[in-house]
Amino acid sequence: MTERMVEANGVELCTEPFGDPAHAPLLLVMGTGASMLWWEEGFCRRLADGGRFVIRYDHRDTGRSVTYEPGRPPYAGTDLAADACGVLDAYGISRAHLVGVSAGGGLAQLVALGNPDRVCSLVLISTSPALPGDRELPPPTAEFGRFVSTVAEWSDAESVVEYLVAYSRVLAGGRRPFAEAPMRSLVRHDVERARDFAAVQNHDMLPEGEPVIGSLSSIAAPTLVIHGTADPLFPLEHGDALAREIPGGEAAAVGGSRPRR
Repeated sequence: MTERMVEANGVELCTEPFGDPAHAPLLLVMGTGASMLWWEEGFCRRLADGGRFVIRYDHRDTGRSVTYEPGRPPYAGTDLAADACGVLDAYGISRAHLVGVSAGGGLAQLVALGNPDRVCSLVLISTSPALPGDRELPPPTAEFGRFVSTVAEWSDAESVVEYLVAYSRVLAGGRRPFAEAPMRSLVRHDVERARDFAAVQNHDMLPEGEPVIGSLSSIAAPTLVIHGTADPLFPLEHGDALAREIPGGEAAAVGGSRPRR
């Protein structure tokens, strides 16, 4: 790995670039509770081989980025969105294509709303509208709700590994075989690599931060919405809503559930 520590908005974040910096920049924004490892290295290299300069990074309280005492996050979700711009600044990039998955898709929307000049295009995967609105979107499935009511023993690494593998199995749904062995390897690497894996719990208690002004209809960047037909966290209607509300948004439904995180 060619990890690079950068300063963004006054904090230290761990990043990793792939490809030629002269190529079109593409920033990968993972969901909350997950480090950049969930953008698999092979996937990043394939994107770079296609003529893109790809950057993945660890959010605060994940991987090797700055971590805080569990239960006391001194930042809000809007700060995580600002960190995306901070990573671009650290690489001297004024505008980039943004790809966000799950809550990372929400963060990418916030960047496009607050800093439209920084976004060339958006790809929103397995996510939901980042702003409230007059919509009636279905909640997560009952199975997903039952699982998240359980808790891991965060002081025990093996307990955390088992919990996250089980969580990934629920997210994967039942329409396709679940590749448990590679998932377990990824989760274990993520846990062992983190400065303090228990700090990832902070993502579940983030304050709202400053309200974002605007509406999804003001997003001018070309947008592709990719959504699983059996997503247990954000059912397909969430992706449909994004494609309808973002001008020029295009939707691509894929069979089964969501990418890993």
